[in-house]
Amino acid sequence: MQKLQRNCCTSWRWKACRTFSACPTIAPTARPYDIASTILTAQGRTLHPNKLVPESPPPSAQDLNFLCKFVERSQRLVVLTGAGASTESGIPDYRSPNGAYNTGFKPMTHQEFVRSVTSRQRYWARSYVGWRRFLAALPGPTHKVLSKLEERSRIFGIITQNVDRLHHKAGSNPIELHGTTHVVVCLECGDLVHRQVVQEKMKELNSEWSKAVEMLEKGEAGSDVSFGLQQRPDGDIEIKDSFNEAFNIPHCDKCGGMLKPDVVFFGDNVPQARVDAAKSMIQAGDSLFVVGSSVMVMSAFRLVRLAKDCGLPVAILNIGPTRADELASIKVEARSGEVLPRLLSMLSLNVHPI
Repeated sequence: MQKLQRNCCTSWRWKACRTFSACPTIAPTARPYDIASTILTAQGRTLHPNKLVPESPPPSAQDLNFLCKFVERSQRLVVLTGAGASTESGIPDYRSPNGAYNTGFKPMTHQEFVRSVTSRQRYWARSYVGWRRFLAALPGPTHKVLSKLEERSRIFGIITQNVDRLHHKAGSNPIELHGTTHVVVCLECGDLVHRQVVQEKMKELNSEWSKAVEMLEKGEAGSDVSFGLQQRPDGDIEIKDSFNEAFNIPHCDKCGGMLKPDVVFFGDNVPQARVDAAKSMIQAGDSLFVVGSSVMVMSAFRLVRLAKDCGLPVAILNIGPTRADELASIKVEARSGEVLPRLLSMLSLNVHPI
């Protein structure tokens, strides 16, 4: 097995790791087919990008011209992305009409996670089911175009609020303001391991349960082929609460402590080193381009406000209102996956087809 060691707020290096120590577990008593019949809610939806991207009219020629001039005039453009950048990859956002909040989703808070074993069981069970799909998501047009703009020195740096690592898959190396689901941290000793290592351990600790999940994914056990799964922005899946109690969660191999995704949950604070890195990038830039974000969370809004205080022009590309609309000199309401490829073409850059 392998684990990760953090060098700074945005980079990682690998080193060898011992296997997880044995964790106290309660063996599930249900058979795979029993589990398969109760595990998932019937109200979910499958991971379908076309249903997740909010409806929006196409951008006008004037909108495109404004954005093109905005990018052309910038020498050190900083981009701040949000959940709207990943909807076309099949990962829902939170606040749009098709977003998670409009399905009754309530995100796990930091306080709830650390205080309640039941909450941790619920989180890790849902995360286990959703991880394969979350991991299989591919970069969309937004990620690809931004990466190409970076390659051509049109972008100075990217800050993302997303935890899905799709920017990385597209070739970028952004500051991950809210962390990433791809890394798991021990809350006791700070040890870091890759999420896939924890996935394999959860499979070992919940063998009967994992078999049931595989049956559901194949459409077996009398289940609908859509599985009734409901993907969440942070990578988990909706599952009936009655089943979570049987899920065994792993602990830190190094100290036996509590494991948590290296993600800033609601009610948690962004690590100061990461905040400082994001602020430094804004202060070193000469303009800020917000893409696919309502900027509702304070950690993101502070960055836009900092840019404005530093005299940087701000452009926003997002469907619907944002918290920072009054700070922007340009606001375009359209799909980023539709706008950015056209913007790229207007900037006369040669790229592979998106």
